[in-house]
Amino acid sequence: MRAEALKGHLDALLLAVLEPAPAHGFAVMAELRRRTNGTVDLEGGTLYPALRRLEEAGLIAGTWTTGAGRRRREYELTELGRAALRTERSIWRDFVSTIGRALEPAHIEPTQAATA
Repeated sequence: MRAEALKGHLDALLLAVLEPAPAHGFAVMAELRRRTNGTVDLEGGTLYPALRRLEEAGLIAGTWTTGAGRRRREYELTELGRAALRTERSIWRDFVSTIGRALEPAHIEPTQAATA
C-alpha cells in the first residue's frame, strides 16, 4: 500500500498496534504487517518519525531497553493515547459508514420509480 494512502490514518494504526502491549519499532512494523496481511509494510523512514511525533504529542511514551544485547526504544500508549485511539476509532467508523453508503448503488423506492 502506498504511503500516501495512509496519510491521516498512520497515527491511529500505530496507536492500535501499541494498544495491547509496549513494543519496539521493528515489532510495531511487523505487527502492522501481520494485521494487514502484508498490505501495510512501513519503512523506517516513515515509522520512526511518526513514533517521534506521537511521543512529542504525549500519545505514547518511549523508554530505552536492552534486549538480546542491543539497546532499543520501546513505546507504549499513554492514557492520552488511549483516549485518542478511542476518538480515532469513532471517527473511522463514521467515515466508513458514510463513504460506504455513498459508494453503494442508488436504490430507488418503487413509489419514486412510478412517478418519475
